[in-house]
Amino acid sequence: MNTRVFLIFLILALTASCAINQSVEPSAVAEDAIICIIEDADVREGFLEELTKVLDEKNVNHRVVDKQAALDCEWTMTYLGRWTWDLSLYMSYAEIKVFHNGQLDGQAVYDSTKGGFNLNKFIDAEPKIRELVDELMQK
Repeated sequence: MNTRVFLIFLILALTASCAINQSVEPSAVAEDAIICIIEDADVREGFLEELTKVLDEKNVNHRVVDKQAALDCEWTMTYLGRWTWDLSLYMSYAEIKVFHNGQLDGQAVYDSTKGGFNLNKFIDAEPKIRELVDELMQK
């Protein structure tokens, strides 16, 4: 009996420390604004593809630019995505930020890097990116 209680306690302790966090602070981007998305060549290409696809569907004006061209933009967006290998490859971290004249205006962050034994960390990237953009750009 003591062994069983110990194992249950151990399992609960291990899974309790396996946190997946998501937070979104919506952007107040103007309806007629053009958002310059600063391309990040270090992030998997599919991230930017899904990001722009969702913005198109939401009728958000945008264009993909490099860092230098972004200096001329009133509204900018940055993104970051990391993939991790743990039994399979999955997106473990995503971050999308919107800036107005260089000041943070909204952000969406998904973080499963401390997911440990939590099997919910094994997600498809595209639906998660869609969810983050939907919450960030509430038009």
